[in-house]
Amino acid sequence: MADVTRILSHYAAETSYQDLPAEVVVRAKLLIIDFIGSIVRASKEADSTPSILAMVRKLGLGAAGDASVFGLQQRYSPAIAALLNGAFGHSLDFDDTHASSSLHPSAPVVSAAFAAAQTTGSSGKALIAAIVTGYEVCCRLGNALDPTAHYARGFHPTATAGVFGAAAAVGNLYGLDAKRVASAYGVAASQAAGSLQFLVNGAWNKRYQVGAAAMNGVIAATLAREGFVGAADAIEGKHGFLSGYSDGAVPQRGVDKLGETYETMMIGVKPYPSCRYTHAAIDGILSLRSAQGIAPADIISIDIGLHRNGITLTGEPLEAKRRPRSVVDGQFSMPFTAAVAMKKGQFGWDDYALLGTSEIDALASRVTVSRDESLEGRPHPFGANIRLRTSSGEFSAHVPDPRGEPENFPTEADFCSKFRLLAEPVLGTGVTDRLLNSLLHLDDIKDMSGLAVELA
Repeated sequence: MADVTRILSHYAAETSYQDLPAEVVVRAKLLIIDFIGSIVRASKEADSTPSILAMVRKLGLGAAGDASVFGLQQRYSPAIAALLNGAFGHSLDFDDTHASSSLHPSAPVVSAAFAAAQTTGSSGKALIAAIVTGYEVCCRLGNALDPTAHYARGFHPTATAGVFGAAAAVGNLYGLDAKRVASAYGVAASQAAGSLQFLVNGAWNKRYQVGAAAMNGVIAATLAREGFVGAADAIEGKHGFLSGYSDGAVPQRGVDKLGETYETMMIGVKPYPSCRYTHAAIDGILSLRSAQGIAPADIISIDIGLHRNGITLTGEPLEAKRRPRSVVDGQFSMPFTAAVAMKKGQFGWDDYALLGTSEIDALASRVTVSRDESLEGRPHPFGANIRLRTSSGEFSAHVPDPRGEPENFPTEADFCSKFRLLAEPVLGTGVTDRLLNSLLHLDDIKDMSGLAVELA
């Protein structure tokens, strides 16, 4: 079995900004911008935010610290800031996705890294290096788990693999040597948690467990910095992460071409605030709707074929998926998102106001979702096949790659537009522009603790 823990420990300890190719730096900055926009909007509008903030307050965890939570005035301790940024940033389901590992890397990694960078006075360049380090670690571990096998066990890889990425990023910022990073991984292996059971009732666990992964990564690296001894061989050991969380783990995937091929460049971003497995179908529906002039009243049926992972998350049980009543249920409903796309010719955060409306329910009842084996065995599982039966005929589309994947990656202008769309309703135009400008020039910042001033 590959010596994954040792190799990834040295990688996290030794990676610096100077090691990164220029295109990786550019990509990381865009991904950071994309994620922070989601944090800002969710800090005020996600339905789970008030209860999370109340928990922090009532448990006495809200004491003032040095780390920012984007969208809030107060600064927090690094662990709590990581928790809040991670939970908020994942709440809209508008954050990035790494296709082959089927996880959202920025939520645990960026949240933990920003908290550590601000409380250590690290530079923007150091922050970027730490975030890329965290991306590489969690995405590679997600690949090593085999996401299909991991999902089959009922686990949520953003939370489980994410805690290792968070620990790697913070360990890199702390300047831990490889031995101490390995201890941080040892602690992270005991903290890796994330269940898919939230799908049963549209629960808010998914948001919290990702924030907890960011927080636990900060705690793991801080324990290691203070001399705490974590479990050895935490990733590949007999009772380690890969053995405990997957029946199909391939450890070598965690280290193949490490430092040569960057998984960071394979991270995609979302044009719609819903599960990534819905996106190719939404793209196809919008394209057919526009090209053929199809109106909602014309629809007899919408048949959508997805990868089996997409069925697990967005298609079963079908009758329940056709009638979501909470935002989480809607985010993980292929029938609902398809119905909204057909009705509105778009799908955005504000469209969750259509949950439970009679017209959307009626349209969703005409959506069928089934496993399409032709979509399996591909480099990533996010494609879709769509067939629309209408009063004027049948129309079909094959969408192998949803918009936002590396093959059709958005421009910097697209990222800025999405950021403003999300942030301006919360921060106003002036603060939004200043924060965006700082993030665009992140590698010029000498001391990240000053970024908190942007929210004052």
